[in-house]
Amino acid sequence: MTGASIVLIALLAQNFEQRGFIENQTLFYPQEAANDSGRIVNQDLLRWEGSYKTGDWFKLAASVDARTDSHRQVARTLQLDADDRSILRPALSLRQWSATFHKSFVTAEFGRQFIRWGKTDILTPTDRFAPKDYLSSIVDSDFLGVVAARVTLTHKEDSLDLVLQPWFTPARTPLLNQRWTVPPPGNISGSLVVRTVDDGTRYPGGSAVGVRWNHVASGYEYSLSYYRGHDYFPLLGATLDPPAFRLNFYRYYPEMTMYGGDTAIQLPWVTVKGEAGYFTSSTPGAQDYVLYVVQVERQIKEWSLVGGYAGDAKTGGAVTPAQFAPDRGFARSFVGRAALTIDVNRSVTFETAVRAAGSFLRAEYSQTFGQHWRITPGFAWIRGDMTDFLGQYRRNSYATLAVRYSF
Repeated sequence: MTGASIVLIALLAQNFEQRGFIENQTLFYPQEAANDSGRIVNQDLLRWEGSYKTGDWFKLAASVDARTDSHRQVARTLQLDADDRSILRPALSLRQWSATFHKSFVTAEFGRQFIRWGKTDILTPTDRFAPKDYLSSIVDSDFLGVVAARVTLTHKEDSLDLVLQPWFTPARTPLLNQRWTVPPPGNISGSLVVRTVDDGTRYPGGSAVGVRWNHVASGYEYSLSYYRGHDYFPLLGATLDPPAFRLNFYRYYPEMTMYGGDTAIQLPWVTVKGEAGYFTSSTPGAQDYVLYVVQVERQIKEWSLVGGYAGDAKTGGAVTPAQFAPDRGFARSFVGRAALTIDVNRSVTFETAVRAAGSFLRAEYSQTFGQHWRITPGFAWIRGDMTDFLGQYRRNSYATLAVRYSF
């Protein structure tokens, strides 16, 4: 190997960064669910992240996940997945793969990436390029990346975000035969139960586009946003097979157009944030509606406190659509979040939503040991009526313990 080759390899190594972790998480359910007798769920995740950067103008980033679990929520085939469109979590997936270019006032990113819009917490109405994975929990979910081209133009106090998403990525919904899908009661002839069968997913074609303009001023900022594509939450269709006493459910995704905005105002004692979106659809069975959040934030020493109200209002469309829609399920509720940083190694977080007929409280404590280990115990407490979005999961309260080794 020549001296020039050694120098080149050294320079490449200086611009390359990597990190990752191995995590084991166990969920303990004190009660059985109507369609799921499992009360202990164990899941393992290995995540590796790497990036290569050339100066300030170019960056390559990639992230790979490898998973397994005890509850059949993860596929059992080692096929590399790049778009997260499967009903099960893939055993091996490209969580992120993107190239970022930056020059002067232009930043462009291409590939699978994480795009976040909006300013509010717990519920973010205008966050239309940020589907989540709800397979293991409705009250604690992870974001999924989307395949997109994103160009951001900045000039002084203004920025313009332009997004083209050519490949649809849905939110991952709970499995029909597990506890986070609550089956409706129903018999035929008083004794023969109708079985529900997952008949798969009908994915839409076409692209999604989005535009967001943000303005920052002294003491406040605001933005206006537009999205046209498909809702990442599905409508549920069904076909009845009378001879087999079977109901075949399938998912399909309605067309959606959103007009939204958000603002943050810094006052002497608190920061006031507001966000709202108007959603309309031409798909039969979908609703037109408004979703909004108003909240206040305050930092008191090591405490970060957030509280507010999330609401919605139907403006047209179907009366009662059969839809999995956690964003609207958390609406019409008082929401709150409190986080305490005890020291550099320890923290506590609380999160809650309280509706007229349902509520949840989620808490977790996190502590690091040395440079590599972190232990995070927590719990989620869910109560309410079976007719309420949150209350229907009242048998799904759980405790959790996560152990992570970072490298």
